[in-house]
Order: sequence, then C-alpha cells, then structure tokens
Amino acid sequence: MQDDPAIQITDLHKSFGDAHVLRGVTLTARPGDVVAVIGGSGSGKSTMLRCINLLEQPSSGSIAIRGEEYRMRPGHGGLVPADPRQVQRIRAQLGMVFQNFNLWQHRTVLGNVTEVPVHVLGLPRAQAEDRARAALERVGMADKADAWPAHLSGGQQQRAAIARVLAVDPLAMLLDEPTSALDPELVGEVLAVIRDLAAERRTMILVTHEMRFARDVASHVVYLRDGRIEEQGPPEQIFGDPRSPHLRQFLGNAA
Repeated sequence: MQDDPAIQITDLHKSFGDAHVLRGVTLTARPGDVVAVIGGSGSGKSTMLRCINLLEQPSSGSIAIRGEEYRMRPGHGGLVPADPRQVQRIRAQLGMVFQNFNLWQHRTVLGNVTEVPVHVLGLPRAQAEDRARAALERVGMADKADAWPAHLSGGQQQRAAIARVLAVDPLAMLLDEPTSALDPELVGEVLAVIRDLAAERRTMILVTHEMRFARDVASHVVYLRDGRIEEQGPPEQIFGDPRSPHLRQFLGNAA
C-alpha cells in the first residue's frame, strides 16, 4: 500500500549459535527517510541490514517491505523463507551497497551495472544498458563505462556499485558502511554521491561510522548497542542531546 512504511522491522532477533546478535530490534523507515544506524563494532548493525533482504535469515521477528511481510517458516536454527519467489520479488525492490564494492572483476563497469536490470528486472539488454549509462552519469562515472574494476580507485568502484543499485530504481537502498574500505582521501567523493541521493528523498538505511555525515544527512538516527536499539530520534537530539550515557561515550570516542 502507498501509505505503508517502506521498511518495517518488528521484534527482530538473530543468533549465530550461542551469540545473540540482535535482541528485539523494531525499526520503521518511511518513504523518503534516511535512517542512519550507528554503534560500536559487534553491535549488530550490519546483521540487521543483511536481515532486511534475507542475506541473513532472522531467528524470529518479522520484516515487511512496503506492507508485504516476508512469509517465513520454522527451519534449522531459526526462520527460513516459505516462498523463495516472494523473496526474489521483494529483493528486486531493495538495493544493497556493500563495504567492499562486490563488483564482478571479469566485466567492465558498464557490464556490471547493466547485468542487474537484465537479471533482476528482466529488461532487454539495450534498455538495461541505457539505464546503466544514466546511472553512471548520475554518480559521475560516465567516462569510466568501459574501464575494468581493477583499474579503478576504491572510490570509483564504490560509485560504480551505487550506480548498479540505481539502475533498478529501488524502493529503498541499504548501505553497509559504504566508505569503510576506502582510503581517507576517497571517502568524500562517495559521501557526496550519497548526500545527493538523500537530497532526492530516496529511502535509505545507512550503516555508517561517519558521524558528521550522519548528522547532516539523516532524517532519523538509530544507536544500536549489544543488539538492541538503545536510543533513536532525529539527528539533532541524538548528536546534540543524547540521553544514553553509552551513546554519549560512543559519540565522544568517535569525535
């Protein structure tokens, strides 16, 4: 439904063996929201993000994309999809940007970006290539369409990875520490692209350690600690007047 949240997570738990990584996370991202997820290493940030598109399967809880809940059934160690075709269809509405780019090294930049609308959306290759070129233009990579990933800087590879997501025009973008693998001098070019996309009111859930960027760009900030949301709210509250002593300490260490 049009008025449904883009993403709704309810009482999400995830365990790996004896390690209880997520402990009842409930989170809403509405259309146009930019939700920044912050927290220390091991707090469950990336696991939560990967559960949204079932790259990790929840142990319990529910996840709905634009009002459609994943149909899950009990399986070994937790929940498993009851309808793989539903998962495939819902995943087509979500674009994932990984820490380490995940570009196919045996394809050019244009080939990387073209393959996704072909295989995810079923577009004819010529139409998919048009989309790919427009997406590369959008992230300032049009002149690198014929380049191989190995010949690009980390910042250029990550911008190509963002273009690959844009080529399917997703309902929401999931960004998992998109600058953590970059040299410091390359971080700015990737953040500039994400800032521009946020200004277009693209729905995003962004796991990041860039506190100043989160403060400037996010509409809502979530602080995860030990697998729980310890505090959440608008950036001016989270960064300007945090209530949790753990959050205050975290922000002080990140400064």
